[in-house]
Amino acid sequence: MDLGGKTVLERVISRVRAAKLVDEVVVATTLDRKDLPIVAWCATNGIRVFCGSEDDVLDRFYQAARLIQPEVLLRITADCPLIDPEIIDQVVSLRHKDNLDYANNVEHETFPDGLDVEVMKWEALERAWKEATLGSEREHVTPYIRNHPEFFRLEVLDHEPSLAGMRWTLDRSEDFQFLKQVIAELGDETCTLKAVLRLLQKKPELCKINGSIVRNEGYFKSLANDSSRVKE
Repeated sequence: MDLGGKTVLERVISRVRAAKLVDEVVVATTLDRKDLPIVAWCATNGIRVFCGSEDDVLDRFYQAARLIQPEVLLRITADCPLIDPEIIDQVVSLRHKDNLDYANNVEHETFPDGLDVEVMKWEALERAWKEATLGSEREHVTPYIRNHPEFFRLEVLDHEPSLAGMRWTLDRSEDFQFLKQVIAELGDETCTLKAVLRLLQKKPELCKINGSIVRNEGYFKSLANDSSRVKE
């Protein structure tokens, strides 16, 4: 979809590339025919692309990474067109500082939904891929790591004060309208966390566009499916 003159995917990739501590970007999409335009766009623009399972996203992510086998992986979901390069670098630096297995800014939900950054060692991803069995752990890639602190050294980057009630992600048409207005107001390269916060202070009515949508709705559905399978 066109968002202020660029596709959503193009925005995500360009903002990830702007992070100082990112070496390479790989797009991990699916084998479904509907995702062929993603493959074509990546090929045209010189972006590595991998096609894997639609439902087992952990396997898709692992297989994409296995082609390169980096020591450290960064996971950004493609529904985050306002992802902030500075926050990416902060989470990467947190992982590097204490040589953690996994660092993130999502577990405590103190950042706006849509600025999600996860950084992990290759070994942590590989163990999750081998051992995760729950549907929610396969569909959402990293819950196995977060659910097993006995196996992994973990830390969370928090924002103070908490911005947990803010929604800057793209799942619904209301989200798209919110993002479109924010980008129209701020322009192309100035949509940092601080800039968007300043805009929302001036125009708090923008938050009402998508403010009623539940955060992590898809993950909660996966957990419910896990529960129903256990009962069966």
